[in-house]
Parts: sequence; structure tokens; C-alpha cells
Amino acid sequence: MIELAAQNQTVRLLILLAIFGLVAAISLFVLNVANRRIAVRAQLDKLESMDVITATHGESLRSRDTASAWSRMAEYVEKAGLNLTDTKSERLTALLRQAGYTSSAAPRIYTLIRLGLIFLLPIGYILLAYSSEEPPSFVRVYVIGSVLALIGLYLPNLYVRAKADRRREAIINGFPDCLDLLLICVESGLGLEAAMDRVGREMAVSHPLVAELLSITTLQLRAGASREEAFRRMADASAVDEIRSFSTLIIQSDKLGTSVATTLRVYAAEMRERRQMRAEEKAHRLPVLISIPLVACMLPTMIGTLMLPAAILMIRRIFPLMVGGG
Repeated sequence: MIELAAQNQTVRLLILLAIFGLVAAISLFVLNVANRRIAVRAQLDKLESMDVITATHGESLRSRDTASAWSRMAEYVEKAGLNLTDTKSERLTALLRQAGYTSSAAPRIYTLIRLGLIFLLPIGYILLAYSSEEPPSFVRVYVIGSVLALIGLYLPNLYVRAKADRRREAIINGFPDCLDLLLICVESGLGLEAAMDRVGREMAVSHPLVAELLSITTLQLRAGASREEAFRRMADASAVDEIRSFSTLIIQSDKLGTSVATTLRVYAAEMRERRQMRAEEKAHRLPVLISIPLVACMLPTMIGTLMLPAAILMIRRIFPLMVGGG
């Protein structure tokens, strides 16, 4: 059998796929058992903290958002017996919300994509490698397949984090303009809810993420939520320090009975100062960033230009004298 495997490429490919499938099946079985235990433990914790009623109501309202193909695929996979619940579901849900994925099925779809990439990338490489005229060695296939599996494991995480950072940066850049418009609307006589609604509709094209946050908060206030609850939800959904500070100021102003216009005016001035400081910081970083291409590209060229005449002079005059004198 060993001699046959050493001589026949097809037998070696089948043995490799069988080993890979066995390791994958064992890994999925262990992950499934661990996820089931974690899910049962989480349900017991919910029962102990008496939060089951609110959790089931939230899930029943969000269970209709399963029209996409990815959510249906995740449901089929879970019905087949594979639990897609992540061990750190709360942290993962918060990260996906920061990236803009607010669906209830987003954590399961994320886990499904990671599992799919872990297997699809190595299998695709194996098929491409053994379809060529000179198939690679077993060690090379094993090493590259392992690297591709690790890439498939961490690539969705990097993509979600990068998207969350871009979304956070867009919110930070658009919030000062939003604050100035809110101040103008409040000082002109509108209430805070009407001002947020007006600014949200006005900034739907220029800053859609900030407009979405304001519109959702306005709808929550109209639905009967308290001002404190609505603004705390807006701060959690944005995950931006400036909006957290703004929500805290509005809540404190509402509790203490101070003027909302005065609060917005003071905070708008602080936001303009922060934006100016960020611009100055980026401007001060430019010389350091410019020095890298300067040293790597321009400095060798300048040194070569300055040293070339001296090198030619030494080759033409000094070196012949040294050779002749020797």
C-alpha cells in the first residue's frame, strides 16, 4: 500500500483528502459539543437572571429578518446539527453592529463564512495544485493548505474590524456638522426631537451614517422610549466617544433642567476644537511620513549623484597610479 501510494499521484491525493476530512470531522464534532455546552450554560444564566421574557420578545420581533440567502443557509446548517453560536457572542454582536451589520442572523452568518473559508481555500488549492502537470510534494501541500486555512479563519475578522473602523471614522467626521445643525435648529425654536428629525433628513446624503443614528433615535423617542434610554442606545450603536459624551450631556441636561441650546453650544465649540486638533495632529505627522520615502528613495540618489564624480576621478587617475606604483 505504501509503495502504491508513493508511485501513484491519485492514491496520494485520495489519502490526503481522507486525512483532511477526518481531521475536519473531528474538529467540527469537538466544536459542536463545546458550542452546545456553552449555549446550554448561557440559557441557564438567562433563567437565573430572570431575563428570558425580554430576550424571547426581542427574538420574536427580529425573527422575521431572515429573507436573505445567507440567513436561510445558516438556518439550514443549524437544522442539520451544527451549532453556529460563537463562544463570545456578545462581543461578536457588538463588533458586527459597529461594522453596520445589525441583523439578528449576522453572528451566525459570520461563523458560517469563517467555517466555509477554512475548508474552501485549502480544497481549492489542492484541486489547482494536482490539476497541473507537475503536482507539488505532500509537505508543500500540507504547509500551504494550513496557511490558507488560517487565512480563512482570520480574514473575516480583519474585514469586519476594518469596516467598523471606517464606519467609526465616517461618524466622527460627520458628527461636528450634525452638531452645528442641531444647535441652529434648537436656537431657532425647534425641540430636540424635531431638530434631530430635521437634521437626520437634511444629512441623509452628505453623512448617511450620522443621519441613520439620528433617525433611529427619533423613531425610538416617538415610540415611547425615554430620552435617557434612546440616547444610551444611540451611544452604544455608534461606539464613538464623541457621541457617548454628547448622549451623556443631553441626559444630564434633561435631568438637571438646564438649557439644551446652551449645552449644545458649549459642546459644539469643544467639537470644533477637537476637529482642529486632529487636523493639526495629522499635519504634524506629515514630516515624519515624508521622511520614509525621502530616506528610501531620494537619499540614495543624492548620495550617488554627489559621489559619482569623485568615483570616476579615482578610477581614471588614482587607481592607475596605485597600480603603476605597485
